[in-house]
Amino acid sequence: MIRLALLRHGHTQWNREGRVQGRTDISLDPIARDELGRRSLPTPWAHADLVSSPLSRAVETAKLVSGRAPRTEAALMEMDWGDWEGRRAEELRADPDCDHRDIESWGWQYTPPNGESPDALRRRLDPWVRSLTNDTVAVCHIGVMRVILGMATDWNFDGPAPFTIKRNRLFVVRIDKSEWMLEPEQPRLVEDGA
Repeated sequence: MIRLALLRHGHTQWNREGRVQGRTDISLDPIARDELGRRSLPTPWAHADLVSSPLSRAVETAKLVSGRAPRTEAALMEMDWGDWEGRRAEELRADPDCDHRDIESWGWQYTPPNGESPDALRRRLDPWVRSLTNDTVAVCHIGVMRVILGMATDWNFDGPAPFTIKRNRLFVVRIDKSEWMLEPEQPRLVEDGA
């Protein structure tokens, strides 16, 4: 059995503006850099394998909370939001010609226009997760986390998720052969000097 700890990257300007942020390489904003620079991975995760999405917001988050450079992994790239990329969610919901849906009503197959479905992301992530041989911290994106946590909880993107993804917390999935299980505790990043 191994454990995979998922950490969402820090805030970007697009996050704060409510923009759909997928594969556009938006950096952390100054507030996030400052906050993350004062936090670190809790024991025992400080010495686990460290990987991140290749997008700069994830790489920088990993460096800030660990003090070391992560290995980047293409499988951890955020979901492709297609034509919705960069647009505000409220603007998409208000557009009568747009089939924007809240993620809780997607199912595995729903795909944003010219984008990627949760199932396509699952097919990209599954072989990578199964290839892990050591406890690993993965700094990634909310779309990636939803898919992995969905697989660990049998949530199928239909109805409320049985988890709430928050920043500065590790979401730990136990992986034992073909069984994945979300651990109930979400360890917080440690505030340095606290």
